Amino acid sequence: MPVRKLYWEDAYLREFDSTVVAAEGNRVCLESTAFLPMGGGFVGDSGFLGSFRVTDTQKEGEDSIIHLVENYTNFNAGDSVHGIIDWDRRYRSMKMHTAAHALSAVFNNGAGAKITGNQIRPDESRIDFSLGNMDRKIINSFVDRVNEAIAMDLDVKTYFMPREEAEKIPDVVKLAGTAPPDTDTFRIVEIVGLDVQACGAVNVKSLGEIGRIVPLRYENKGKSNRRLYFTLDE
Repeated sequence: MPVRKLYWEDAYLREFDSTVVAAEGNRVCLESTAFLPMGGGFVGDSGFLGSFRVTDTQKEGEDSIIHLVENYTNFNAGDSVHGIIDWDRRYRSMKMHTAAHALSAVFNNGAGAKITGNQIRPDESRIDFSLGNMDRKIINSFVDRVNEAIAMDLDVKTYFMPREEAEKIPDVVKLAGTAPPDTDTFRIVEIVGLDVQACGAVNVKSLGEIGRIVPLRYENKGKSNRRLYFTLDE
């Protein structure tokens, strides 16, 4: 049975109770979890399962999520366990991720740019765009537009949509060279008035939570690939 993804139900859930499905060495699978696994450039959650430190969370196929603990555990299938998310780290990453959504929307709307890569981290993140021209004035103007949207505190909604309906949305997938998810239902993240795209990670409820995007540096990563490093001023 696929793991129940509690972080989809409530991205702000900090603690939860669950049941161990399997445990081997330092790898623990749960019936349900609020720990977000690494993927899509997003860092995996850390925290605790009982008294055991979770150092990373990873996917295993489409149905399992592996919690990597610091040392060998004595968990057994059927055991009850209490999970605690490293909330400061998670919340900071959530804000970074929603900021990346807003950036991708503005770059796409303003220059038709697709995302060619990204790395979401709590303190510093990066996002790569398919841009032929590294004009910093234009890039800074896009960042300014995102900060204006943040100042407006636009709502961020998450919901599911049938595939045939989702595929009618222009650029519902903004990652270059990536096909839409192979599923009958898309999970959608909508920044009201700014963006609609498929997403399987966690986001804040409104842009105002982000604070302000601060560009750190720019890099040329090929003929038509531009990289923006950024952080948040909260």
